[in-house]
Amino acid sequence: MEPRGTKRRAEKTEVAEPRNKLPYSASSLPTEPALYSGPFPFYRRPSELGRFSLDAQRQYHGDARALRYYSPPPTNGPGPEFDLRDGYPDRYQPRDEEVREGLDHLLRWLLEHRGQLEGGPGWLAGAIVTWRGHLTKLLTTPYERQEGWQLAASRFQGTLYLSEVETPAARAQRLARPPLLRELMYMGYKFEQYMCADKPGGSPDPSGEVNTNIAFCSVLRSRLGNHPLLFSGEVDCTDPQAPSTQPPTCYVELKTSKEMYSPGQWRSFYRHKLLKWWAQSFLPGVPKVVAGFRNPEGFVCSLKTFPTMEMFEHVRNDRDGWNPSVCMNFCAAFLSFAQSTVVQDDSRLVHLFSWEPGGPVTVSVHQDAPYAFLPMWYVEAMTQDLPSVPKTPSPTE
Repeated sequence: MEPRGTKRRAEKTEVAEPRNKLPYSASSLPTEPALYSGPFPFYRRPSELGRFSLDAQRQYHGDARALRYYSPPPTNGPGPEFDLRDGYPDRYQPRDEEVREGLDHLLRWLLEHRGQLEGGPGWLAGAIVTWRGHLTKLLTTPYERQEGWQLAASRFQGTLYLSEVETPAARAQRLARPPLLRELMYMGYKFEQYMCADKPGGSPDPSGEVNTNIAFCSVLRSRLGNHPLLFSGEVDCTDPQAPSTQPPTCYVELKTSKEMYSPGQWRSFYRHKLLKWWAQSFLPGVPKVVAGFRNPEGFVCSLKTFPTMEMFEHVRNDRDGWNPSVCMNFCAAFLSFAQSTVVQDDSRLVHLFSWEPGGPVTVSVHQDAPYAFLPMWYVEAMTQDLPSVPKTPSPTE
């Protein structure tokens, strides 16, 4: 076996002199699936570093108070009959989507825990910090045909921060969201209310209001290729009956989907929706998605569990299906592209990465407002930390 140091040096050399395997210029990155079809890249098993909660007023708490407990209906009884329209719109408190939070909640967690990060004092300086949802969009990009995205990137104290920017098209769609789509969004949250209890072994209480300000978030550490990652994502619930109570393996993702009646509908579901479910759950290491299938009247009449690691099997033999290796290789290539593009360490400098379906990822550079996203309170608090050079005691001390 070669001595450890040699291997590390070899890895470092490889990073310093990238083999130009992908034909991308310094200013854009292609997204065609065929370019990313190599073997599955290294992805470190995600480990939970911490958790935080947002309450009914969207206030931050550095604890698990918003965590709910998976409590499905008994399997031996009649099937579920969940009315997902119940309480709409009178018992619905939707979050104000005009408030752009950026990375703020995650940065608050990071500020409070920067001293206790595993991986040593220099680990954060080499890491990428973002939301899980942003990484999910990167994973699905090679197969996405509808929605583009924009990601703002800033480097500060070595760390690369990635924060999504709402595209003009997404904003227009949100402001013109048809009533039916608003109700569908409510129904997804309502399903969670039918499936979760406030304490382990408790029973769900669907009589209360649905308040989408409330959120429980897990903060995770992983690594994709040679990119250390620190990201956070919302978690629907934890399963007290899970084989392992160790997060994230005890977490469950809850979804709703239209009831399907033909093989063609199932095929389309596997190709499109299951890809998004896989990407969203694979990244944080959530082992399963429990789906409620709703009929045209808005009732969930059947439940199905999709283990995350088995989702790909549904499209493995479909030539129009998706491939996890392509998703992860593209994400790794994007992170390399971002790391080599954003070289200047400046919290107010933003590289805006933009992508529209059918094209490559492009970059533009911006200073300060409106794109700068690292808040002053964060930058100042992290800067106070910096002079950690031990003070040499003066002779009089």
